[in-house]
Amino acid sequence: MTETSGEHKPLARRSPFSIGFFGGAGALLAYFLGSQLLSISSYLILIVVALFLAAGLNPAIEWFTRRGLKRPWALLAVIVVVLLVLTGFVVTLVPVITEQVAKISDNAPSWMRSLQQNSLIQEIDDRYEIIDKATEYVSDGKWLSGLFGGVVGVGLKIVSTVVNVFIVVVLMLYFVAGLDATKSALYRLAPASRRQRVAELSDEVIRGIGGYVSGAFMVALCAGISSLIFLLIVGMGEYAVALSFVVALLSVIPMVGATISAILVSAIAFATDPVIGIACLIFYVIYQQVENYVIYPRIMSRAVDVPGSVTVIAALIGAGLLGIIGALMAIPTAAVVLLLTRELFISKQDQR
Repeated sequence: MTETSGEHKPLARRSPFSIGFFGGAGALLAYFLGSQLLSISSYLILIVVALFLAAGLNPAIEWFTRRGLKRPWALLAVIVVVLLVLTGFVVTLVPVITEQVAKISDNAPSWMRSLQQNSLIQEIDDRYEIIDKATEYVSDGKWLSGLFGGVVGVGLKIVSTVVNVFIVVVLMLYFVAGLDATKSALYRLAPASRRQRVAELSDEVIRGIGGYVSGAFMVALCAGISSLIFLLIVGMGEYAVALSFVVALLSVIPMVGATISAILVSAIAFATDPVIGIACLIFYVIYQQVENYVIYPRIMSRAVDVPGSVTVIAALIGAGLLGIIGALMAIPTAAVVLLLTRELFISKQDQR
């Protein structure tokens, strides 16, 4: 049957033109979607942080439910406790921390000058003028302008931080409240034959993440409280609350956080009084051994099981990708990857 003069054959799907056209359209679409994701990457990070924190609150909810409270009431109790803790921190500790940080900034130049009395430091400073440059850098306020872009930049940074914290807290409470419903909805996406296994693995992943987040909080709390008590005893009460808060905050960073906080506190103690500085060094060396071999294993024993080498690699990759937030989420993420690899891949390999 012959074709009419006005008709044409459809374009072959395997023709070079079709392949090139649809390939180029797909590449453009992928580039567009990637650029859109990058433009909202900061908000995606906040969502991920809120999810991790919500998983961290889940063990507290389960603790209440094991003691007879129904989950809605347990959820309400946890939310009330979180809001009370945040309110108490803002009302009582933030003004004290702000005042003590201001004192530390005011005394920093005199501390640097006092370091010049040490013969070794004086010899190094005579050669490189490190202390003079550092004192001038801190005193003239250029570091603040360079870091935040001047007075306006500081204000914007503070506002941005407050807004981000508010967003994370609100999202965290929403995620905690809807955790069961969200899990049930996601489990239904799996085939019926594998739904039970998917639910078991997912619950184990959530328990692991929640255990790590809550465990990291407890480790940081122990570090902060012990530092506060020690600094009050040795006579650094003027800066104790601010320095203890810094110790607790840095303690959640894997590998280097505790060391950085110990060096920072010891340096300020040495500038205040060499005897107190030596006491700080001895205290933090002993405390880190206690934390590494007693506190951390006991708290994390039911949370995550990650080999030391994997912990280091995961923390380095996480810090390289997302900075401090990436380092914080690296270990539970590595634990999840190891769990899924062990349950999904290695188990099948063992059956062959």
